Amino acid sequence: MYRQSPKDQLHIQRFLSANCFGDFYTRKGLDIKVRELVTLSILIALGGVESQVKGHIQGNLNVGNGRDTLVSVITQLLPWVGYPRTLNALQCLDEVVPEQEGIER
Repeated sequence: MYRQSPKDQLHIQRFLSANCFGDFYTRKGLDIKVRELVTLSILIALGGVESQVKGHIQGNLNVGNGRDTLVSVITQLLPWVGYPRTLNALQCLDEVVPEQEGIER
């Protein structure tokens, strides 16, 4: 993200790295797979942050949470976040990892 950031916005990328990835991802208590699922769930609940949802879908895949797990989490969120946010999350999932590629790791 540093290389893609405009120079006048680079400080935001540094804040993000230090705070979110430095402080939160190095804490004890939750393993990285659970932490990514929680982060994704919160982003889905926020709504309007599809770019970050896609990034954390990829993050989940990178740590071993497969498409089946992500569909299950999104399904679990449905009663609390509603259909529009659930459908948006599923669309993001389909864009990042199409169904035929979604073999559980």
